Amino acid sequence: MNAITEHEGAMQAALAPQGDGEVLLSIRHLNKSFGGLKVTNDVSLDLRAGIVTTLVGPNGAGKTTLFNQITGHLVPDDGEILWRGQSLIGRRHFQIARMGIARTFQDLRLFNQMSVEENVLTVMEPVSWIWQPGGCAARQQRLERVHDILARTGLATKARTRALDLSYAERKFLSMARIMAADARIWLLDEPASGLDRSSYKRFLGLLRSEVAKGVTVCIIEHNLDIVVGISDRIAFLDQGKLLADGLPDEVLKNPHLAAIYFGDQTS
Repeated sequence: MNAITEHEGAMQAALAPQGDGEVLLSIRHLNKSFGGLKVTNDVSLDLRAGIVTTLVGPNGAGKTTLFNQITGHLVPDDGEILWRGQSLIGRRHFQIARMGIARTFQDLRLFNQMSVEENVLTVMEPVSWIWQPGGCAARQQRLERVHDILARTGLATKARTRALDLSYAERKFLSMARIMAADARIWLLDEPASGLDRSSYKRFLGLLRSEVAKGVTVCIIEHNLDIVVGISDRIAFLDQGKLLADGLPDEVLKNPHLAAIYFGDQTS
């Protein structure tokens, strides 16, 4: 797995980050170890406004661990994570969420016994607290917003359906509806389109692009290369906790050394 070590410097120079969008999230020299295993190894990466960045790499590369450190579910051993100039190190995950960083999980983490509508409403805290000012008028505004989100995610007819009773694709879109309701500036999506049929995937891609056009910044963990090609503005390639490349999709995907790592052919 270390066959391309001699090429790393040249690759990173050739694939240096491009684009002049505002840097919303800046990761610098991030390290995290579990025992003797380094799961993030001196990772530095910028997420810029209005850009879809996809994290790719073989299983165990450190992609989900990186998300966990950004969102406060894990504390880095050292390094820095800055959100619009403010350090996230030491903040709790709910505090980070309130700052404008929202996340989905591979296992979705829905409230299975609650309706679709209720699942989305739960994300709208603190505006959904029962003691908030505004009374019935404010509640009606929240419901209207929820119904608009459900319409955009294709779940309008499922508003009263329990999450448990949804199809797999519908549960995926409910996860998206919840992140849309969070009013976050940046979305961290962990394999959001995995397992979707072709029609659902096209709908997901259209939904994501429409939200990016409105100013949302997205970072995705994805293994399906068709999805990676169809959705990415930039690709960051991780292996064994190290960031090996950060560049335009064509540059990263056509690099034979990265392909060898991704597909497990170290002799290429």
